Amino acid sequence: MTATDLAPIAVRAAAPADAPLPTGTPGLAWRPLTRDDVPALTRLVTAVEEADDTPYRTSAEEIDEEFDGDWKDPARDTLAGVDADGVIRAFARVNQPPGDARVVRAFLDGAVDPQWRGRGIGRQVLAWEEARGRQLLAASGKDLPGRLAVFTDDAAEATVRLLRAGGFTPARYYAEMRRPLDVELPAIEVPDGLSIVPWSAELDDPVRLAHNEAFADHWGSEPRTAQDWAQGRSMFAPAWSFVAIDDATGEVAGYLVSGRYEQDWPVAGYSSGYTELLGVRRAWRGRGVAVALLAAAMASYRADGVEYAELDVDTANPSGAHGLYAALGYQVTHGSLMTSIEI
Repeated sequence: MTATDLAPIAVRAAAPADAPLPTGTPGLAWRPLTRDDVPALTRLVTAVEEADDTPYRTSAEEIDEEFDGDWKDPARDTLAGVDADGVIRAFARVNQPPGDARVVRAFLDGAVDPQWRGRGIGRQVLAWEEARGRQLLAASGKDLPGRLAVFTDDAAEATVRLLRAGGFTPARYYAEMRRPLDVELPAIEVPDGLSIVPWSAELDDPVRLAHNEAFADHWGSEPRTAQDWAQGRSMFAPAWSFVAIDDATGEVAGYLVSGRYEQDWPVAGYSSGYTELLGVRRAWRGRGVAVALLAAAMASYRADGVEYAELDVDTANPSGAHGLYAALGYQVTHGSLMTSIEI
């Protein structure tokens, strides 16, 4: 079915007039989040990640940057449950990215303090998120297939059960993979006619455009606007990021963007360089560009004394990336999934 066969998104989204605030939650008052809440929200998220035994920790910088982006409206798109002492015990937020052109998506995120679980708060928080997500889909005006989506770690079993009970079904599975750097690394074999160069500010927007093209055939990927691309950079590691340039045309053939998540290292028990994005434009595929970029990144990680290279991959990736990574010595450590309601 194509977008033109669908009823208008405003009809399909079935958005309620109002997103219902949680009720029957004694001891909690509900209000929007603000950037001033970042320290308190960081403490809550850390407590949730510790209780769920997730192998990472979200930093205050990452939580702060979730408020960036002029398309966001925290006063309407976020919620905090605050106890009598002013402590945030639950939160929710919904984000509808501005560049969606094939599927219009609303991403839902939230959590409940482990000490406050088992009281039905999570169900009501999810209900609010779904209602607000439907409102944002309806308001997008984009008569495309719609999706309410939630990402969660495999370790967060209670959250997965909550989502399933709320009508969300698993749509995609992702594998986290790592490779030790204290063994022989692949040689950096740059294909003829190309150069591997360090990331630079001048290349940033050409890389964004190359990414939009390279991922146009990947499930769940949508074009990134310049502002959306710039958001979420607190852990960006430019010294570990590289671009493959066509020597004849100066075009971006491929790219690798790395992150440095030092707050995760004590939890994981080792240091790592994280490959956030890796893409090769169609005209340059099949020439070893991705391997050259990965080899360059691994060498840069090891040069800085890092112990592992890490990345995640869609297990159904059409490019065969999972097999490529395995051939380079990456092994699966854990997984995550995206659950959704398709609209």
